[in-house]
Amino acid sequence: MALYSEKVMDHFRNPRNVGVLEDANGIGEVGNAKCGDIMKMYLKIEDDIVKDVKFETFGCGSAIASSSMATELIKGKPVSEARQLTNKAVAEALDGLPDYKMHCSVLAQEAIESALKDYESRQEKKEEK
Repeated sequence: MALYSEKVMDHFRNPRNVGVLEDANGIGEVGNAKCGDIMKMYLKIEDDIVKDVKFETFGCGSAIASSSMATELIKGKPVSEARQLTNKAVAEALDGLPDYKMHCSVLAQEAIESALKDYESRQEKKEEK
């Protein structure tokens, strides 16, 4: 059996949504000190829909593939659906990850959660003004 699925390899070799969103209104960054992976997610949310999403990931192939797949799973979706994304859904969409690489899908979930919290915090500040 191959260590990584074809989907993992495809998202590693041809990651989707890579880069920085200059007009992002939600930014989240997470890291794992144990493995050294760092993920940064940028969200552009309009009318409660994730209109655009980009990521920057410093890490292994599984981390890059997880980031890429996570962005694909939330792009164009309502914020409520993006909030429900789980690491298991990311791993399943990649046709699985080795057990010792599941933490990469967890990081992708946490990066999106962090960006959503940032977005909500920015919205609250706007409402206070």
